[in-house]
Amino acid sequence: MLKKLMNSYAKRLALPPGTLVHLGEPSLSDTLLSLIVYDKDTCAKYDATTLEDALGKMLPDAVSWLNITGLQDTALLERLGSRFAIHPLTLEDILNTGQRPKTEVFDGHLFSVLKMIRYDETTRSLDIEQVSFILGKDYVITFQERPGDVMDALRDRIAQGKGSIRRRGADYLLYSIIDLIIDHYFISMESIGDDIEELEAQVLDEPSPALAKELHRIKRELLFLRKAIWPMREQIALLLREEHPLIATDTMPYLRDLQDHTVQVIDTVETFRDMLGGLLDVYLSSISNRMNDVMRILTIIATIFIPLTFLAGIYGMNFDVMPELHHPLGYPAVLGVCAVTAVAMIAFFKRKGWL
Repeated sequence: MLKKLMNSYAKRLALPPGTLVHLGEPSLSDTLLSLIVYDKDTCAKYDATTLEDALGKMLPDAVSWLNITGLQDTALLERLGSRFAIHPLTLEDILNTGQRPKTEVFDGHLFSVLKMIRYDETTRSLDIEQVSFILGKDYVITFQERPGDVMDALRDRIAQGKGSIRRRGADYLLYSIIDLIIDHYFISMESIGDDIEELEAQVLDEPSPALAKELHRIKRELLFLRKAIWPMREQIALLLREEHPLIATDTMPYLRDLQDHTVQVIDTVETFRDMLGGLLDVYLSSISNRMNDVMRILTIIATIFIPLTFLAGIYGMNFDVMPELHHPLGYPAVLGVCAVTAVAMIAFFKRKGWL
């Protein structure tokens, strides 16, 4: 993934700042546009074919949520930037899917970038997608890399008029979207926590190379989570600190609640990282203990056979004058001495707690 992103950066070499180049994996041949326009009494949903068609359906006295899926059409973004006075560098950040999460404040709008995270139960890995937001006076524009997101519940809530979202402005819509994304962080953390519990049960009983690989996989997932979540605390703190006119006063308590949730997710990630580090230490200790057990058994076996080898070496010498070689009970006598020696050594080892 990182290698592909670095290769994408090569497209932008020697280009002037603000040049629109999509950095990321292509996902759609055509850009998909969906629009929801609502006020406290009505709600309408449209699937637009062109940007101009979508913009023509936006009403001045209602809240409009324009969702753009697919970032390959740079000409569409240029027209959108011209329509809403979006800076070319902001459009460049939208197209850079490796962008660090951040929030930027402008006079007429706010720009924010987040990572939308879902846990894939089939592959047992995180699906990470960048989502960008433009908040204006009565509109929110969201940019996604590919179809599918975590916001269907919010769309249903708007359509059915549940809660207070239809009575509030675009800033509350932005809060609701971010809140839903953070809620899915918790869901992903629960799935990762379940995986850690399973590995915790195996690490003492069945340490194996496959288990070590799984531990490192989860460690990598937590690293991605940490990189996505840590900047969010700064983003929300910036919104609380700036007191931008686009953010209503009665929305501030909800943003503070978002900040609390973000801190909670960060604490959970750090806790899981500590637990995973402890499991890796326990895994290495288990492997070391198992190796010590094997070496101890082999050492005991070798030690038992040392005197037996000594006896066999004595009677294996080619001397003529060895009375025991010609005695009728010589062979069983030597075997008996060997057996008694082995049993005596085993009893001694058990008494010492070495076996």
